[in-house]
Amino acid sequence: MAKAKAAAAASSGGKGKAKKKWSKGKVKDKAQHAVTLDKPTYERILKEVPTFRFVSQSILIERLKINGSLARVAIRHLAKEGQIKKIVHHGAQLIYTRATAAE
Repeated sequence: MAKAKAAAAASSGGKGKAKKKWSKGKVKDKAQHAVTLDKPTYERILKEVPTFRFVSQSILIERLKINGSLARVAIRHLAKEGQIKKIVHHGAQLIYTRATAAE
């Protein structure tokens, strides 16, 4: 009798535990970045970006809440005016820094 109870308990496979439920995962909110350049944003770019120690496309997107293509255009514009200078020009990532007065 005792052997039958032990065999039944072993074959049940722990029915007492609930089966693990998989989470749906965390959903990230879609970013609402500007896709057109308005006057306040343009003035903010001209004023703030030349003071950044490290300027890249991702930094501008994060801080100014603008689209990636706008960030690339803004970087090119500031570099052309000489307000920022190039450090690395990689195919995917453009890295600039502020232009110092000594140079």
